[in-house]
Amino acid sequence: MIRIREAVVVEGRYDKAALANVVDTVIVDTAGFGVFSDGEKLALLRRLAQARGLVVLTDSDGGGFLIRNFLKSAIDPKLVKHAYIPDVHGRERRKKSPSKEGLLGVEGMDPATLEAALRRSGATVLEEQTAARTEPPITKAELYAMGLAGRPDSERRRTALKKALGLPEKLTANGLLDVLNVLSSREEIGRIIALWQDPPGS
Repeated sequence: MIRIREAVVVEGRYDKAALANVVDTVIVDTAGFGVFSDGEKLALLRRLAQARGLVVLTDSDGGGFLIRNFLKSAIDPKLVKHAYIPDVHGRERRKKSPSKEGLLGVEGMDPATLEAALRRSGATVLEEQTAARTEPPITKAELYAMGLAGRPDSERRRTALKKALGLPEKLTANGLLDVLNVLSSREEIGRIIALWQDPPGS
């Protein structure tokens, strides 16, 4: 597994799952064409691009290039790198039939191919000694301790936190944890929580 500075954008959750075995970074999926009408998701991608840079890794079919071109026009190109997978004919194991163009997508690529695609994109590969954070990442246990996970009102509290930070409401708890470790800090989260007189939404 490699660790890179940039966040990676993929099309769907199966692509995200495949890539999570290859690279250590924030991975965001566009929900396919959903990003076209999801202003919150696009705003998040722009913020990640400003904070760390983005690598776009979509399928090599027409749909993948449509999403890639949309992101090219919507995000400052100086902040975006592009990774490409080869045209490989076949069918993903979970699918009953091949895609319209008969090509494997990101989820169907082997780890070595995905790593090579990221390296060719110019992604910033971090060495272990330089990849260390100045402070350890926020953990799931800390989210629990802050009442943001595993509690009866955690969902409401996460929603309030996302609103305060200008993050998409649809971010899952795991997705929120990834993003907090890039765009926020324990101190900022603590300040927001301290302002809550009562549980959000009560």
